[in-house]
Amino acid sequence: MTDPLSRLLQERDWLLADGATATNLFNMGLPSARPPEFWNAEAPDRVRDLYRAVVAAGSDLFLTNTFGGSASRLRLHGAQARVAELNRLGAEMAREIADAAPRPVIVAGSMGPTGEIMAPMGNLDHASAVAMFHEQAEALKAGGADLLWVETFSSLPELRAAAEAALLSGMPWCASFSFEAAGRSMMGVTPAQLSAEVERLMNPPVAFGANCGIGAADLLRSIAAFCAAGSERPLIAKGNAGVPHFEDGHIHYDGTPALMAEYAVLARDMGVRIIGGCCGTMPEHLVAMREALETRPRGSRPTLDVIAERLDGFGSTAGEV
Repeated sequence: MTDPLSRLLQERDWLLADGATATNLFNMGLPSARPPEFWNAEAPDRVRDLYRAVVAAGSDLFLTNTFGGSASRLRLHGAQARVAELNRLGAEMAREIADAAPRPVIVAGSMGPTGEIMAPMGNLDHASAVAMFHEQAEALKAGGADLLWVETFSSLPELRAAAEAALLSGMPWCASFSFEAAGRSMMGVTPAQLSAEVERLMNPPVAFGANCGIGAADLLRSIAAFCAAGSERPLIAKGNAGVPHFEDGHIHYDGTPALMAEYAVLARDMGVRIIGGCCGTMPEHLVAMREALETRPRGSRPTLDVIAERLDGFGSTAGEV
């Protein structure tokens, strides 16, 4: 195992990932209509502050502020020519903070979906998708990212394009899908189908799993489906910290640090190797999660009933997973 993440996974039973990027930046003053990636150039000290906060909270791995850094996403703001600049800056700052940490910390170059629909259902062809992901990957690599973190995906064809781009860039990568109500992604993919697809890829990810979606309990239901599929590849869980509410001009999620600590322990006991949060997860949630993972003894693999009981129930009725 030559990549930093694989080496760290060999040494540790679990790794704590980070929490939300956009939620934290919005609460730090980012205007709601402003792409977070623009702050890599316009407000770099605030982006550094977020990176430092998640490392100080105990994260072993954190994502760059580049989720919407592809040409297709930036084109919505007339900034498609800034892919290399914004992604490189986001990764360079992350590298700076990680290198200053008192322990090994992984910099994961965040790459979100293009926002377009792949052919034949849509107009985005495979070659164009590969080119966009490759452009972003090369910029993240140039900035010092340890690996690519392909997250919140819903389409298998788009996943294949990202896998090819990772191969072209020579970067290790991780993959994470978002599963909605009825246990499927927006494009109808189940956890079992993702698990099977990962093993068919010519360039499979170091780890894969689920992020975002409805809430922590529902995300762990997707993890249970990955476990049932029998994959031996390391699993990722990054659940939302509850449900969003708009209060006093800011977005707040109702998941408490205690709830996210419970979720982290349940994820660990399910066999998840990389545990973090997604939307609404703040540094205070990460502190509670780290403490729980370090101090609470490992338990037996929880059933769905136990997950529902300890995380205040499921937010949806799942279909086939």
